[in-house]
Amino acid sequence: MHTPNPDAHPQASTQQTQTQTQPHTMGSLEVRINSAGEDLLEGLGRVLSQIPDTDAGPQQLAKALGIDKVLASRILKALRAPDPMSVVHRVPGPEPMRRLLKASSKLGVDPQDLSNANSAVDRFETLIRNEIGDRSALEAILSAWVPEARREFELRRKQAAFRAMSQLKGAQADVYAEAAIFYPSDDDEHIDVVWIKAVIGLHRLRPGVRVKFTSHRQIEDHSKRKTYTLSGDPVDSVSSATLKDYCSTPTPELDVHHGGELMHYMLKDLAFGASSSVDLVTCEVNRAEIPRYIPDSKNRKAWASSDINIPSKKMQFDVLVHQDLYNRSFPELKIYDTTINGQADINDPSRDMDQLDLLESIENLGTGTTRFGSSLVPKYRKMIEEVCATLNFDPNTLRGYRCTADYPIHGSQTAMIFSTQDRPQ
Repeated sequence: MHTPNPDAHPQASTQQTQTQTQPHTMGSLEVRINSAGEDLLEGLGRVLSQIPDTDAGPQQLAKALGIDKVLASRILKALRAPDPMSVVHRVPGPEPMRRLLKASSKLGVDPQDLSNANSAVDRFETLIRNEIGDRSALEAILSAWVPEARREFELRRKQAAFRAMSQLKGAQADVYAEAAIFYPSDDDEHIDVVWIKAVIGLHRLRPGVRVKFTSHRQIEDHSKRKTYTLSGDPVDSVSSATLKDYCSTPTPELDVHHGGELMHYMLKDLAFGASSSVDLVTCEVNRAEIPRYIPDSKNRKAWASSDINIPSKKMQFDVLVHQDLYNRSFPELKIYDTTINGQADINDPSRDMDQLDLLESIENLGTGTTRFGSSLVPKYRKMIEEVCATLNFDPNTLRGYRCTADYPIHGSQTAMIFSTQDRPQ
């Protein structure tokens, strides 16, 4: 959970580091990739137009040419692409395309059309080899221009990163979910912040690995911060911080280690392998944690973030806000790389350079817990309702915002940012 700090960081100075030739170089490459797509579309299109029943679909084309259905499907999908860049993204490699053209030559296709198509494939191969490097680098470039390519590019790379990090760290989770609840304090001057963390399917991949996740706050004076369990006891052991009805059975045992703004939870059980998976849900209550009113002159933002410190297949991050709080605008989403400079304070402009350009977005869940269901966290709505009832919060006054991700990047920080409110006149 992260909150506004009235002492703003100084604006970071920036320098222009790109040369004037870079935009021209990239623009020229864009033209050549686009031209390659046009040539492939023209060449392959003319060849396949001479093969009977091409419109019948990939199975018929595969049968007619004696090629596999996957190759036939990719070629037809490429020819239906909306623009040349999408053609380049969708076509298979040069050698599979040459196999298709060789098979087409046996069906009476015009030799000149075959020659033109083969020349287009040769130019495509030369472009990749001499100017780009390989197909993976080409997909990275296309991700900037083709939405479909970007989605596939991000997902595949994030999945590969997940596999590598989970094996290196020796642990992983199916779901890493966090929810922050912002609710007015009784004194009407502050905001209570409740933080729920759910790690589903957590397990070691190999023996002897330390499994840890961390709760981190950035507030003005953490020496005055007191974190309580849902029952009102100080969090000095995780046994009382866990929501046992929502954990796996037996309840996972953890050690808690305090460190200033950090609270580390260490998994005690030394079992490993998928059969040892556990579900762990904790809840921290922070009464009057942050000021409710921040003068507009301070130009500060309120924020909450989820830091991915366990390699996970899925992420769900919710912020549930009382209807009277932060209602001036829709929240903003920023995702940071924390590997060098640590956790980002979104009010520090020098951290803007650490932002990751990803496709994640914020979903407006609406108001009331009936809108807060989840397919990732078991009994999620019931859990939120129970937390609210215990704390005497009215769940129907909460509006929800959600960000989800497949294979969230380990070491990333997903932040939702809210405009603060000045004291009413």
